[in-house]
Amino acid sequence: MNKIKIDIPVIVEGKYDVIKLNSIIDGQIIKTDGFSLFNSPETKDFIAKLASKKGVIVLTDSDGAGLVIRNHLNSFLPKDKIFHLYPPMIEGKEKRKSAPSKEGLLGVEGISADVLRSLFVPFESNTPKNDRPKVTKLDFYQDGLTGQTDSKQKRDKLKKMLNLPSNISTNALLDSINLLYSYDEYKQFLKESEKI
Repeated sequence: MNKIKIDIPVIVEGKYDVIKLNSIIDGQIIKTDGFSLFNSPETKDFIAKLASKKGVIVLTDSDGAGLVIRNHLNSFLPKDKIFHLYPPMIEGKEKRKSAPSKEGLLGVEGISADVLRSLFVPFESNTPKNDRPKVTKLDFYQDGLTGQTDSKQKRDKLKKMLNLPSNISTNALLDSINLLYSYDEYKQFLKESEKI
């Protein structure tokens, strides 16, 4: 199968993630070496320089450690220059490991190539699809995803429907929906999530 051409640099956690993505995409892949990023001004400067041109795509594991790395990247990169992709939360362990991770979830390296490929489709034409109507914070409020006593439960159902990590923030959920789906698809998923 042909690789997807991606012109925006992709940030991952480790070398096995790089190996996995190299079989799927044709593009620049940078690893943070996990939490080593926190103590590496050189790596942070390099990522910031890359982001200043076209932005960066962040694809970390769906566990707590992946979220910490995402949040750290958010702390020094401009919001409009960072695109978060979230692998689905799938229980299991990678073949090379003797035991599952602390949270029992597959990391990027363990996710199937087809699933990972589908995450990158919006970037195949070099830029995310920005020409369509966006889902806004007002939509979230009007649809009961914020500001109501049961908003968290509604968001959790929507995250489950969209196969997104349960630990992402409301803003990250909004960004993910706008990156991956149209406004109409969002409305449809919202209706379907209410049946769960």
